[in-house]
Amino acid sequence: MSVPTSLRTGDPTGLHRVLDGRTVLPQAAERLDTRAELWPDEVRVRVERLNLDAASYRQLERKHHGDGAAIRAEVLDIVASRGKMQNPETGSGGMLVGTVEEVGPESPLGLSVGDRIATLVSLTLTPLVVEDALQRWDGRGEQVPCEGYAVLFGRSIAAVIPDDLDPALSLSVMDVCGAPALTERHVARYDDPVVAVIGAAGKSGSLCLAAARRAGARRAIGVVPHDAEADLLREAGIADEVAIADARDPIALRDAVGAAGGPADVTVVCVDVPGCEGGAILATATGGTVIFFSMATSFSAAALGAEGLAADVTMLVGTGYVPGHAAAAMELVRSEPGVRALFERRL
Repeated sequence: MSVPTSLRTGDPTGLHRVLDGRTVLPQAAERLDTRAELWPDEVRVRVERLNLDAASYRQLERKHHGDGAAIRAEVLDIVASRGKMQNPETGSGGMLVGTVEEVGPESPLGLSVGDRIATLVSLTLTPLVVEDALQRWDGRGEQVPCEGYAVLFGRSIAAVIPDDLDPALSLSVMDVCGAPALTERHVARYDDPVVAVIGAAGKSGSLCLAAARRAGARRAIGVVPHDAEADLLREAGIADEVAIADARDPIALRDAVGAAGGPADVTVVCVDVPGCEGGAILATATGGTVIFFSMATSFSAAALGAEGLAADVTMLVGTGYVPGHAAAAMELVRSEPGVRALFERRL
């Protein structure tokens, strides 16, 4: 039986918003309390747009065979039943853009009423109420026009949207801003490394390629699934080599990266489909690092696969937070026309 809200003590992690009958953090909770009244360290945001996680949206798209109305109905059902947007199949959510409408007196986030912000924490742990039935969304894309409100906790993260970029572009970039920051950190630990980015023409992939080159990669290999994306990546000019392979085929992926100058010292997995763990491991040199950014990754498959292949590689879960990640990603978009073009093409 859940503890009455009036008897709970506010906690910066948001524990007081959990309605489960056990102590879990909001991300692991089945249901969150979405009441508009704030605890002292919380912030309420008037929502303008949601950005669904790519893996989550693709799963919904496949499940409903591209039927936008059915996708919209399921998203509404998830939010209504859970008090947050967390796809029960992928476990992932996304993020949002909105305007701050109330700030608790003890909030440490440094936000003011009227600030237009993007949240840098997942919708899987953010109390969310949709008030317009998503009537302006056709269900055919990851960005969702929305009227409603959301609540941020004391340990949440948010960034004020820059004035010089389209808000939709800013949201799209901030959704994946942890990926290039972590990639740059680990690429910089090697001398003249070869870096392979799987899913390199996508949002996180293109940013990771640019970040890898900035961090000193000797060769940045962009892996894409077909000729059309290869052409886009070559046009963007952010990869030293472009390789075409189905990332779900481990031998094809290994050989494609090898032919492009691999194996890679750092392999970054940014695709939004399952089954890419084995190929990423095989494409990585002994002593190298694999960073899994896709929420479609099976971490048991990665761990057991590396063991079964006797692969001496370090495998990392790509988290969405690195200090300074939002500003760094925005600077990459401003300074790399090819990256910006790939993002704008998706809007």
